[in-house]
Order: sequence, then structure tokens, then C-alpha cells
Amino acid sequence: MKVLAALLLALSLPGSHFAASPHTSVTPQVKPQQANKGGQWYMAENGHAVYCRGPVMIMTQADGGLQRVATFCEGERAIVPLRD
Repeated sequence: MKVLAALLLALSLPGSHFAASPHTSVTPQVKPQQANKGGQWYMAENGHAVYCRGPVMIMTQADGGLQRVATFCEGERAIVPLRD
């Protein structure tokens, strides 16, 4: 009876849990095209669809105008001007 009480007391103390046996798990390989990165598709100024993960910002142009751009886009450019 004392052994059972000591065992229950030892298990109820914090940090006294038995270590889990290590196991190997197989993680599925997800292609980058299939992974959900939390982005959104936008229509670029040149007519192509682009996938961007950053916020849409308004930048000033050289002539003083304003241009909406998507940031952190896939492909060659990180900032892509958007079609209004």
C-alpha cells in the first residue's frame, strides 16, 4: 500500500513524468506551389496575375502621382505595381 501511495505521489509531482519513447514520424513532402503561405493573388499593371504575401502599399511616383503596389511577391520582383 505504501508503495502504491509513493508511486501516485511521484507521478503527481511536477516534472516527474516519464519520458516519452522516441518515435519516427513521416512528414509529408509539400511542394512549394502547394503550401499555403498566407498570400493573395493580385492583378499586376502589366496584366499578369501575381502572388504576393506582403501588404498593399501606396508609393509616390517620380512625376508626383500615387501608385498602389503589392509587396513580397513571387518571381523576379519583390514589389509589383497593381492595376487599379
